Amino acid sequence: MCRWLAYLGQPVFLEKYLFEPKHSLIDQSLHSERTRVTTNGDGFGVGWYGDKDTPGIYREILPAWNDANLRHLAAQIRSRLFFAHVRASTGTETSRVNCHPFVCGRWLFMHNGQIGEYERVRRAIDALIPDDLYSHRRGSTDSEAFFYLLFRFGLEKDPEEAWRRAVGAVLEVMGKACVREPFRMTSILTDGKILYGLRYSTDAEPPSLYWRCNRDELLVVSEPLDSDMGHWSEVPPQSLLLAEGLGQAAVEPFRV
Repeated sequence: MCRWLAYLGQPVFLEKYLFEPKHSLIDQSLHSERTRVTTNGDGFGVGWYGDKDTPGIYREILPAWNDANLRHLAAQIRSRLFFAHVRASTGTETSRVNCHPFVCGRWLFMHNGQIGEYERVRRAIDALIPDDLYSHRRGSTDSEAFFYLLFRFGLEKDPEEAWRRAVGAVLEVMGKACVREPFRMTSILTDGKILYGLRYSTDAEPPSLYWRCNRDELLVVSEPLDSDMGHWSEVPPQSLLLAEGLGQAAVEPFRV
């Protein structure tokens, strides 16, 4: 399973959270603790917002700990909102187009988890993606497919409802195919202003998700960046985290 982090707050250099903490995202790419897979070396990516409404992205197939360009970029790019992701493939190939985050217009999305028995339902799920968006699909992951399903189900008008309808559609496809493996997801989405983070699973083992918030910054992470659990809150299973601004984060139940 992958590891990721999302930051919203006063502009900081990306290296502050990618490299500097004791258990930084780069450390997690080698030594993750809250997952069965300790190494996440199947590529990485960062996405950030600068002066434009649309985000920039940098994705590569090298392990994050072994990419000198990432270290140099992280020391120079300052952002008020950025995503970072280190990948452990669940079956699809290691390629740049399969690395997270994914971008469409002003939206950024990244994911950790798996649609159970994805190869059995991949064609049916792809068929749900609108024709005008399918041409944007470059990779082969279930993560990217789910991202475009959100647009089909009204992301631009009502992101929370789009989450529910997209998850419901995936579960319906899985049910028709008699899939026995679970659907597990911790994902995060932003339009450059609001963060929407989801922790959901059809079994009792959803991937881990934590957050911390103060008046200067909000961090949402797959696992804490340090050992001081006093300032980290775990997002409960079947929950949606919403952050419309600093000090305005809230967690609410998520029901399909």
